[in-house]
Amino acid sequence: MNALELRDICKRYEDFTLDHVSFSVPMGSIMGLIGENGAGKSTTINLVLGLIGLDSGEIAVLGENGPAVSPKVKAQLGVVLDEAGFPDCMTARQVGKMLRLAYPNWQQKTYDGYLARFGLPPQKPLKDYSRGMKMKLGIAAALSHNAKLLILDEATSGLDPVVRDEIIDMLLEFIQDEQHAALLSSHITSDLEKVCDYVTFIHRGKVLYSEEKDALLERMCILKCTQEQLKEIDRRAIHGVRRGAFGVEALAERDRLPDGCVTDRATLDDIIVYVAKGERK
Repeated sequence: MNALELRDICKRYEDFTLDHVSFSVPMGSIMGLIGENGAGKSTTINLVLGLIGLDSGEIAVLGENGPAVSPKVKAQLGVVLDEAGFPDCMTARQVGKMLRLAYPNWQQKTYDGYLARFGLPPQKPLKDYSRGMKMKLGIAAALSHNAKLLILDEATSGLDPVVRDEIIDMLLEFIQDEQHAALLSSHITSDLEKVCDYVTFIHRGKVLYSEEKDALLERMCILKCTQEQLKEIDRRAIHGVRRGAFGVEALAERDRLPDGCVTDRATLDDIIVYVAKGERK
């Protein structure tokens, strides 16, 4: 079963179009959503959450088709955006009391356990929390009402490596029983490489790649060659080119290259940079 399915979704604005975006997130997996600023990642997440309306296409969340997510399904979503969104005058204990009224499956013991695990003082006003502490609180809240699908939009940006590692460990624990899934958007692609099973790369409103992360990184490489050597290579193998004074580097499909080519491993960062900023062959 897929926790989330997007089928040819479109959203048109005056200066931007999300253009027939399709991908799915299987249960028991983590999907990383990558792309440069303005590519359409947050628009996609807002459509999934029903915060904005579709122009066309279909979205199924936990088996339920849109256009709007029902209260029953909303209760099974855990959402963490780049800001926790709780009033600064509240304490973590007060946040728990508020959410207990909002979610029928609220689990106070689970919430208290996350507060203790993350070292979050329950009686301290949130205005005295650091950004990392606020994000941990958002994640604790998202995981304390028996959510099946966790959606994080830039939730780890601006956090130190120790906090990000804690969040990665928590995500891996969350999907262990195969009854949960997560959609994670982040500019910190090294985190996504550690935790994601699949990646979807959106560029200028279109999906360029949506597949298993390990398969994508195995398929792609960084080719190093001269200008003349590049001319001899099948253009279908080249996904982006960066030219320098002493040669050429290109994002390429490993299996389409001739024998003897000099290549390096490609990272998710490389894929974004070469596609977004590189030339086409």
